[in-house]
Amino acid sequence: MKTKLCFTAVLVTAFVVHAIVLFGQQDSVAAEITALEQKFNAAYAINDLKTYFSYYAPDMVQWLPEGRTDLAGYEKDWTAYIAAGNKTEAADMSDLVVKVGPSRDSAVAAYALQVKTKLANGQVTNEEFQETDIWFKRDGAWKIVALHYSPAAKKK
Repeated sequence: MKTKLCFTAVLVTAFVVHAIVLFGQQDSVAAEITALEQKFNAAYAINDLKTYFSYYAPDMVQWLPEGRTDLAGYEKDWTAYIAAGNKTEAADMSDLVVKVGPSRDSAVAAYALQVKTKLANGQVTNEEFQETDIWFKRDGAWKIVALHYSPAAKKK
């Protein structure tokens, strides 16, 4: 009986220690993804296209209001949009939630994004979007492999 009790105590202790370590690792991944999201959206906000596109995996897929695209299509379209004189003036992220995968090499970041854009014709738009970014860590680097970007529902 004493042996079973000791074995159970060791097992429970090991489980608790493992849970604490795992939570700490997931928390550090969540912090890493939060920092990446801030840098990613900052590059978008200042129209730094080279930096902005560097956060995407080459095989990424993206859902925009206009439909699904891949990296080559999105990079071509967005670069042309900016070259035409349209400029993002601000991209403010809020309500960020990060969920880390159990193996700590994947994460999902969901948030609201308030975007202010100055169009080539001088008009300024201020819109709110909902965005979900899926990150994979490949070869030691985090990259966005999928993204969903849609207008937020109008507030009543």
